[in-house]
Amino acid sequence: MTPAQLSRTVLHTVRRAVEDDELCVVVPERVKVRTPPRAGCGDYATNVALLLARGGGERDALVIAEVLRRRLVRTPGIARVEVAAPGFLNITLDAHSHAQLVRAVRSAGPRYGHGEALAGVSVPLGDSDEVRAALVGHVVRGLVDASGGVVIAGRGPVVRASPVSGVELLRSLGPDAARWALLRPAGHDLPDLDPSRLLSQREDNPLFRVQYAHARIRALMRNATQLHITPEPQPESGAYDHPAEIGLLGLLGDHPRVIEAAARHRAPDQLARHLVGVADAFLRFHDLFHDGCPVLPSHQHKPSAVHRSRLALADATGAVLAGGLRLLGISAPEHL
Repeated sequence: MTPAQLSRTVLHTVRRAVEDDELCVVVPERVKVRTPPRAGCGDYATNVALLLARGGGERDALVIAEVLRRRLVRTPGIARVEVAAPGFLNITLDAHSHAQLVRAVRSAGPRYGHGEALAGVSVPLGDSDEVRAALVGHVVRGLVDASGGVVIAGRGPVVRASPVSGVELLRSLGPDAARWALLRPAGHDLPDLDPSRLLSQREDNPLFRVQYAHARIRALMRNATQLHITPEPQPESGAYDHPAEIGLLGLLGDHPRVIEAAARHRAPDQLARHLVGVADAFLRFHDLFHDGCPVLPSHQHKPSAVHRSRLALADATGAVLAGGLRLLGISAPEHL
């Protein structure tokens, strides 16, 4: 189950509760679900009960949340729903829903997250001669298009100007690092243009980690092809129940929302930081299982359902990294 599908499920649950006279509230047009800010709070959380109880206080929100909890927990694909004060619903999906998400990402490939979230929405954006503002504007146009919105005339992006010209940036950093340097910081922050940090192939360089994670995934997929192993999420295998896997799945599921938010707020830095989070989560996932149950089996072992499931998760992660880097105009290397 993808976040978009879960959002529709929660909205449908609200509507049915109103139709059955169990709730007396105005049904919203849409419901948002988000990845919880900390572990142990389910796969997704929603504040819909708080919004429905607006003006009624915490007690009403908790009552509404409990009504929705009882209904949601009976929904196929949802394993557990918990109510947390002052009225949040923390939703845990079952293994079949996780497998469905992996299949959805792999099916869409690098275009996963593109959609119609901003259909009918006009995003004002103007041109600029300053190199950083011009680059941000160009990337935002692509993000808006990927989200189904339309760019209309407006002022250029408000960002702190680059202290050096575009030509100098390309000469000292190359295209990938130059773009990353200008796009990753929030618009109000001054970009770090130090080549020793931006071109470093070490773990303290976020761009390196993102590109390395993608290259590592592509190497896994090449090795899997040589071993005749087909990636396929198999929920009965016991995969996708470790916190490292669940955390990575949550970030993949959040990718469409991040693209929409980056487009709506004209802030490609949100996408850049999200990609760092995805890469770091993948590297933790990969390193954690390297000794116990690696993504690929050693030569003396036969591939199991767990291997195929984790390989599919790695492949889905590669699609998200490739698609996100493409939206930023940065290469996703096959080798590094």
